[in-house]
Amino acid sequence: MPPLSDQAIALCNSSELIDGGSAIPFDVIYAGQTCRAFAIRYRDVPHAYLNRCTHVAMEMDYQPNRFFDDTGLWLLCATHGAAYVPDTGQCAGGPCRGGLVKIVLSESDGVVHWHTAHHLQPVEF
Repeated sequence: MPPLSDQAIALCNSSELIDGGSAIPFDVIYAGQTCRAFAIRYRDVPHAYLNRCTHVAMEMDYQPNRFFDDTGLWLLCATHGAAYVPDTGQCAGGPCRGGLVKIVLSESDGVVHWHTAHHLQPVEF
């Protein structure tokens, strides 16, 4: 089956993403590997990233689906303390090497969708 290109895939209802709250996890194929990803809402806009710290390629959440610090202003890697800007994924401090891998989201009619790309595909069962 040929790879999908720029396909919108329903992820969750808009109401499930609460500003500064828990993330919605999902799996993707990124550059040929199955990876965990997460979607969050920050300042009323949904954003998604691979759940992979740029310092060491390991999952970042300190509790399942929890990425925001106590202030709700930063995404944190629980292992080494790297901090990322929630709306861009750029490194804000700590031992990070560049920004998080961003996944394009769209929101319409009460549903959040993630978008495939040449290097980002859905997991097929």
